[in-house]
Amino acid sequence: MKKPLGTLYRGKGKDTIEKFVGRLENPTKLISVGDVTTFHLLEAGVFPDLCIVDDRTQRFPVSDEVLVRTKDRLYREVLVDNPAGTISEELILTLEKAVRAKTPVRIFVRGEEDLATLPVIALAPLGTVVLYGQPDEGVVFVEVTEEKKAFVLGLFKKIIPEKSRNPKMKHIWRILNGYFDS
Repeated sequence: MKKPLGTLYRGKGKDTIEKFVGRLENPTKLISVGDVTTFHLLEAGVFPDLCIVDDRTQRFPVSDEVLVRTKDRLYREVLVDNPAGTISEELILTLEKAVRAKTPVRIFVRGEEDLATLPVIALAPLGTVVLYGQPDEGVVFVEVTEEKKAFVLGLFKKIIPEKSRNPKMKHIWRILNGYFDS
């Protein structure tokens, strides 16, 4: 994740959001990953359809201001466990439901949300915009395209065998390949 998956908008805070807010006119969905990114979007009056937070930034607790603002009452909150440095089955299953939700969802991750960017790109509908923070640099703007999905699925294939005999892994691959449960 050190190399941005999309366009990096350099800067800090609301000023960074203003650099790309014009590109947010009509995405299929808008998804933010990270507390600080979500905070600055909400402060700029931009409300993601899905936000994924963990009450931490760069391994430290977020400020009270960020903590309160990212708990906007607009969102239905879902809790999920995802240990640092991993992408848990629970996270993937929760993201799959959240990207299809008709109402705004806030996923609170007990653990770490950083790697949620990868499965959310794989699961989001085409035309979705995913925004995530690039530490000490700015915000990365990713438009979900077939190419981005293929790239992310290629990364997953390197770490999770697609032809696994494990029933849970088969189920995860079905979800990542777009076969959602009803």
